[in-house]
Amino acid sequence: MAAFSLGLNSFVVPMSMHAENRSRLTSSLSTQNAIILFEGGSAKERNDTDHELLFRQESYFQYLFGVKEPGFWGAIHVQSNKSVLFCPRLPAEYQVWMGNITTPAQFKEMYEVDEVLYVDEMESWLAEQEASTLLLLEGKNSDSGSMFVPPKLPNPPANLTVDTSILFPILANQRVYKTDAELALMKHVSKVTSLSHVATMRTIKPGMMEYQAEATFHHYAYFNYGCRNFAYTAICACGPDPAVLHYGHAGAPNDRKINDGDMALMDMGAEYHCYASDITCSWPVNGRFTDSQKIIYGGVLEAQRKVYEILKPGTSWVDCHRAAEKAILAAMVSLGVLRMIEGVTLDEMVEMRLGGVFMPHGLGHFIGLDTHDVGGYLPKFPERPKGPGLKSLRTARTLDKGMCLTVEPGCYFIDYTIDNALADPSLARFIVPSEIDKYRGTGGVRLEDVLAITGDGFVNYTVAPRGIDEVEMVMGKGGKWPPVEDKYPELRREDLLTM
Repeated sequence: MAAFSLGLNSFVVPMSMHAENRSRLTSSLSTQNAIILFEGGSAKERNDTDHELLFRQESYFQYLFGVKEPGFWGAIHVQSNKSVLFCPRLPAEYQVWMGNITTPAQFKEMYEVDEVLYVDEMESWLAEQEASTLLLLEGKNSDSGSMFVPPKLPNPPANLTVDTSILFPILANQRVYKTDAELALMKHVSKVTSLSHVATMRTIKPGMMEYQAEATFHHYAYFNYGCRNFAYTAICACGPDPAVLHYGHAGAPNDRKINDGDMALMDMGAEYHCYASDITCSWPVNGRFTDSQKIIYGGVLEAQRKVYEILKPGTSWVDCHRAAEKAILAAMVSLGVLRMIEGVTLDEMVEMRLGGVFMPHGLGHFIGLDTHDVGGYLPKFPERPKGPGLKSLRTARTLDKGMCLTVEPGCYFIDYTIDNALADPSLARFIVPSEIDKYRGTGGVRLEDVLAITGDGFVNYTVAPRGIDEVEMVMGKGGKWPPVEDKYPELRREDLLTM
């Protein structure tokens, strides 16, 4: 059985996972007399130089074929489910610089497809097919707002009518629902990410730099589990920096010195075989929560717990977001930065969008081949809600079995949102200015887990410490983590070969 693995402790991914994805796609298409054609990713150079960037396969192509090399095309005959890869025809001198040239026969065995030809044979192959339609992928990614543009064929086959309307909504929605093989991989990469967070917690201390946390996380995940790529740019924010939600970018490259008394917000995710994890841990860098840090952290943790109480098939993701906001507002009342007004309940404060002051982002997102995975706002599904916080939700769908999502409530003290709230009389009446001013510049807290919806609830793939006592134990470097040995057994090569 063909599989992808980097050896040692790296996970084994059977190529049958991609074959199953192809079968799911062809079985869902009513247009049977058709060929589906995909273009894989290309190798890129940095700007105008010959410096080749580290290649990462295009996500839709990876989903269907699992090919790690650039320059490929892939086709699927809908009616027969026959799969064909087209590999680049490389010059003989390629061997001098890049190593042995893999043959089409070897690629066929590696990726368990029906046939492998060269890219320069693709046009003639298409012309020979007994089909009427050529399906190409085109559509808008609702997270980025960018269009997925279909490939331009130099000589479109005269025997096939090109259609770009059918494929995108079907395939994007299919990616929302993970197969058992995909879930096993998601579980593994989230375990790796969790343990890499723990290694970071046990390494970082006051006086170090934020980028050393990023380096520790990357080293642990790559050295121990073969995760060469990472799901996104690491957010390693300490002190005031957690109030910058996408900290870590080129203008703020995790470059602040970590001080005693800081809260750290570490949002980092490993990637393996192009499947992502996205986990956030928050913790005091000196290993001990202050009383106020306990209230803020405890409020975010309670927000997660309130979401988990209702998380199951049939639940609206928008309702989950509101449940998280309510818990955070309750914590802000306990902290003293908000006041209750007679006759106004916490639920009414949520509806007034007061929660958006402290959690201006959405509760979470689909996750899979991309950190912010596709399928959030497809046609025939709920549209994006309005209002602070809610408008940042990456989906408003009803939860269903097989979905993978993150749950990431947060509480931040951001000058911009606080000042806007104080300028709005309907919100300002709840805020205690003298108290909230004490927390300006203190950053914030976020906790983010990766989980999958099951038939009657959910399973959490995150094994990072969450309780205050657990965090302080791990920070104190005492005790074993996780306390229960390997609740997440991996499928290793020796197991795969006996299947």
